[in-house]
Amino acid sequence: MFRLFLVLLLASGLNSVARADDLRPGYLEIREVAVEKGAAAHQYNITWKAPIRPGLAARVVPVFPSDCTATEPVRSVDATALLARWNIDCGETLAGRSVRLGGMEDTAADALLRYQSAGGITQAARLTPANPVAEIAQQPDRWQVARTYFITGVEHILMGYDHLLFVLCLVLLLNGAWRVAATVTAFTVAHSLTLVATTLEWVTIPGPPVEAAIALSIVFLAVEIVKRKPGELRLSERLPWVVAFLFGLLHGFGFAGALAEIGLPQGEVPMALLTFNLGVEAGQLVIVGLAMLALWAMRHTYPLHAARFQTLSAYVIGSIAAMWLLQRVWTG
Repeated sequence: MFRLFLVLLLASGLNSVARADDLRPGYLEIREVAVEKGAAAHQYNITWKAPIRPGLAARVVPVFPSDCTATEPVRSVDATALLARWNIDCGETLAGRSVRLGGMEDTAADALLRYQSAGGITQAARLTPANPVAEIAQQPDRWQVARTYFITGVEHILMGYDHLLFVLCLVLLLNGAWRVAATVTAFTVAHSLTLVATTLEWVTIPGPPVEAAIALSIVFLAVEIVKRKPGELRLSERLPWVVAFLFGLLHGFGFAGALAEIGLPQGEVPMALLTFNLGVEAGQLVIVGLAMLALWAMRHTYPLHAARFQTLSAYVIGSIAAMWLLQRVWTG
C-alpha cells in the first residue's frame, strides 16, 4: 500500500513543471472597446491563452456569434502555452449572448472566461468539457463570481503541487488531529493575509524568488521529518504554528501570483478574494483529511511499517522539492 502511494507521489512530482502554482486552465479574455456613439459595430479585444499539455492549444478554438468578424490572430508560444490576440467586430453587443469553446469536449481541461464591458464591469465564468458554453450576462451575477472563484481556489490547491506537498509534510510531521488542525489553520491565516495584501497591491514581491522559497520551505519540512528522533523535539515540532505561519506568508505570495493570471472581476474583488480563499481552504481540508485517514489506516494495518512509510514519504517529497528548487533558481 505505502509503496504504491510513494510511486504515485513521485510520479506527480516528476510530471509537474517547475512552477507548480500554474493553474493550467485555458483563459479567454474578452474586453469591449469603447466606440463612438451611434457606431454600428461592437468591438472587442480577444486574448486566448491555451496550455499545450492538456491539449487546449491544439484542439480548442473560441467561437463567437455568427455576426462577429475577426482580424487575423497574432500568436506566440512559450514553454507551456499558446497565446493568441485578435479583435472582433459584432453587429450586436455580446451581453446577453453566448460564447463557446469549440473542440473542448475532446479535452480533459477547464477554461476561465473573463468579460469586461466598455464601462469596466467585469464578470467571470468557468467552462468545462461538459459545458463549454458561457452566456455573458447583461447584469453580472455576484453568485456566479462566487461559484467561479470558489472552484478555482479548490482546483488551485489540488493542482498546485508545492502547496499540496507542504500540507502533506505538516500531516506527516505532527501527531494528533487537533495539533494538525491548529497548525494548518495558522498556515491558512498567513497565506490569506499575503494573498489579500498582494492582490490589492499593498505588497509586491517578484515571483521567481517566492517560487524558490516555497520549494525551500518543503525541503525544510522534509528534512525535519527525516531527522526527528524519539524524545528530541525539533524546531518544527516545538513551534509548528510559528513555522507554518511564517511559511504560509510565502505561500500566500504564490497564491496571489496564480490569481493574478486570471484576474479579478471589477466591482466584485472582495467576493472573488473571499471565495477563492474559501475554495483553497476547502481543498486543503480534503487533503488533510485524506492524508490523516491514510496514516491512521497505515498505523492500524501495518504498525511496524508506519514509521518507515513516513520517512520514505519525506525523502520522496524532499527530493521533488529539491528538484523544483534547482529548476526555479536556474530559470529564475
